[in-house]
Amino acid sequence: MSRIVACLAGLGSAALLLGAFYFQYGEGLAPCAMCIWQRYPHVLASALGIAVLFAPSTTMMIAGTLATVTTSAIGVFHTGVEQTWWDGPSTCTSGDITHLTPDELLDQIMNAPMVRCDEIVWAFGGISMAGWNAIISAVLALVWIGALTMRVQGR
Repeated sequence: MSRIVACLAGLGSAALLLGAFYFQYGEGLAPCAMCIWQRYPHVLASALGIAVLFAPSTTMMIAGTLATVTTSAIGVFHTGVEQTWWDGPSTCTSGDITHLTPDELLDQIMNAPMVRCDEIVWAFGGISMAGWNAIISAVLALVWIGALTMRVQGR
């Protein structure tokens, strides 16, 4: 039973990836750098969810848990950047421009990324994609933990 639960968690990550690709290619919403960062752990969790069906191991379930916790944490950080609770990476946010010279400001504008991490391009229920990723990934981490608990208990 633990194998099936872990596989479901991996399929949840795969579904989130498919959703991200739909928004990117179907709706034309280009991802920012942090959006891309959130995808990598989902790729790992998806692969682990499939692998655990054929060769279940506690190590894979722990790795699946860590992958979904990681992408959830990136989603929380990204949401904080979008909400201006804290600064994001200078490579994908506007940052403070109050002390820039006109030449420095022009240079920043000319070298700005196409998609900034501090702008919300889509939201549902007042929650951005990064926020939804954080929430759903946290739930998936709990599913992985449930699978791991079942495995340790021999179910």
